[in-house]
Amino acid sequence: MKYSFKNDYAEGAHPQILEALIKTNLNQQNGYGLDDFSSEAKEMIKQKIGNPKATVDFVSGGTQANLIAISAFLRPHESVVSASTGHIFTNESGAIEATGHKVHSVETSNGKIYPEDIQKIIDVHQNKPHQLKQKLVYISNSTELGTIYSKQELVNLYQYCQEKNLYLFVDGARLGHALTAETNDLKLEDFGKYTDAFYLGGTKNGALIGEAIIINNENLQEEFGFHLKQKGALLAKGRLLGVQFQELFRDDLYFDLARHANQQAMKIKETFKDFGYNFLSETFTNQIFPVLPNTQIEKLSENFDFYVWKKIDDENSAVRIITSWSTPDEIVEKFINEIKKLQ
Repeated sequence: MKYSFKNDYAEGAHPQILEALIKTNLNQQNGYGLDDFSSEAKEMIKQKIGNPKATVDFVSGGTQANLIAISAFLRPHESVVSASTGHIFTNESGAIEATGHKVHSVETSNGKIYPEDIQKIIDVHQNKPHQLKQKLVYISNSTELGTIYSKQELVNLYQYCQEKNLYLFVDGARLGHALTAETNDLKLEDFGKYTDAFYLGGTKNGALIGEAIIINNENLQEEFGFHLKQKGALLAKGRLLGVQFQELFRDDLYFDLARHANQQAMKIKETFKDFGYNFLSETFTNQIFPVLPNTQIEKLSENFDFYVWKKIDDENSAVRIITSWSTPDEIVEKFINEIKKLQ
């Protein structure tokens, strides 16, 4: 059987989470997120981000989190600015547009966007009210290319958004991986301070399902629960999400799992670098994008699965290799040995 490096959610859940679900299984609780587990998990998260006034809501997945948050925050004539690689622009089947909100894309080489990129979009949408009003900036950390924002970059974006009366929303499907990358200088508390809203992804980091939407901007908190219910995200058995996030953040398991995934990816990255391979982007998270000859891609694909991400020329392509919280040492070693055989 092939081992898959296609994603970081191929497995079920970390054993501690499964044990916690079994242990609490027959403990009767209120529904719709009003259970004790969810309440405690929410308080844990608010404490860790350093913002007791924030609200925390659990939903099942990343597309659902993006869809509900963005559509709740925007008025009908308002739009979103995103990198062209952003998940809401490329991989969510037009979910945001389906709610009536256009996504303006910004071309980027590294998956990140900057104030000057946003300003270009605003500059060509000055014919109000005939053109849409840009209102929300969407970024991912880590990005879809595995890159991460520095603290100064996040602060600059937030300050720019404040000046331009824009909301800053962060897709944190892989936020744990960004925060545990060796080059990272951001802390979780910074996202409680320099964003209007963001979410913490559990699906890609050891949970069965689940993302935690955190709203820092108090003006966006009111009546958010109606949007959760209307879009089918308010689970009757909300405890299933609460128990998982409680376990992930009780002893920082969330960060331990992300750090492991990053470390496994870096072992593979260093092997490619040692043999002189180039990369589509410089990453220190659990996603790497080596550029390989197509013949070598075919050979590696005999025992391992991964995506061919982008054609570079007739002979070479960039592939995406993603390690997970559960990627074992022996698999990494086997993959590294396969790389060495190609030389």
